[in-house]
Amino acid sequence: MSQTTITSRDNELARRARRTRDGKEAEHIFIEGLRLSEEAVNSNLQIEDIIYTQKFSDIGRGAKLLHSLRARAKRIALADEKVFASISDTKSPQGIAIIARRPPTDLDAFAPRQQNNQSLLVIMHGINNPSNAGAMLRVAEAVGVGGVIATFGSTDLFSPKALRGAMGSSFRLPLWTGAQFREAVAWCKSKNLKIICADLTARQTHVDVKWNEACALVFGSEADGLTSDEIALADELVKIPMRPPVESLNVATACAVVLFEAQRQRGW
Repeated sequence: MSQTTITSRDNELARRARRTRDGKEAEHIFIEGLRLSEEAVNSNLQIEDIIYTQKFSDIGRGAKLLHSLRARAKRIALADEKVFASISDTKSPQGIAIIARRPPTDLDAFAPRQQNNQSLLVIMHGINNPSNAGAMLRVAEAVGVGGVIATFGSTDLFSPKALRGAMGSSFRLPLWTGAQFREAVAWCKSKNLKIICADLTARQTHVDVKWNEACALVFGSEADGLTSDEIALADELVKIPMRPPVESLNVATACAVVLFEAQRQRGW
């Protein structure tokens, strides 16, 4: 595979990287940084383009990663530091970026990976902060959740900030994105999953719930939570007890508290 050199921000590949970074190429995702790029390789993503800097290639771990990437990418380009800074989504770029095909996240891709009768799923409904969404994916994988559903209107789980928050979990977890809320709930119920919604008005706490049954845990948006109509679809409501005057937790923190209790009861 031939290698090119990029010295201008107006280079076609540099422009494509910025479009992908900004979510303007729907079929592709922008992956940046050493750790995430390693996760992309280990997760067998379909890698198309690589852009790196000389400084990155001089690092032992970076050189090893580039060797792995060269065998899989369609194009590879060496960019000077200023050009790379123009495509980076971070304040301190590490000098490696990948453009890869977006993994399939529709129901057809999600459903076949749901074979466990005692599955625990997470429904992220209207979660619009990408860092929170990424952290929730990381927690979900850490506790062994069977999959995550992100409803229509939620943040892009493959945006650069969400990917950094998830640290590779986005590449491995079964994901269904863009589902309508009622569609997601109906599908879960068709699979005999109990719907449990996190809600501040719930009477029972997260330790009161019997988590041994197959269930889907629903978290609403950071600002608005769930509507009364959405809550009406739940089989149970759950809250995390807090000392006043604190009334709520960051949604990713709440997700972690509840999921770790659920898996504690399940015996891991």
